Amino acid sequence: MAKLDNKQPSLALYENILKLTTVEECRSFFEDLCSATEVRAMEQRFDVAVLLSQGKIYNDIVGCTGASSATISRVSRMLASGTGVLRGITEQISDEE
Repeated sequence: MAKLDNKQPSLALYENILKLTTVEECRSFFEDLCSATEVRAMEQRFDVAVLLSQGKIYNDIVGCTGASSATISRVSRMLASGTGVLRGITEQISDEE
């Protein structure tokens, strides 16, 4: 195993996520790596992003996901000013529905 440099972010996590081949394998990977609370938080944020991309209002999103208004606001900011990858994925999902 290569020595990790604590000052530089490791790409190993992302490189190995790309090697996962099924949804079940991906789910198991994240269940092994993260706590149940962390996994649920990521799932919830993704669900919020999809609903925001579909034009849903905050009250509807709270009802569907149980997310706090702070979480919805944070995800909304990332859709507006993040890297654009999340926005692209959620728009693609919205277009498919």
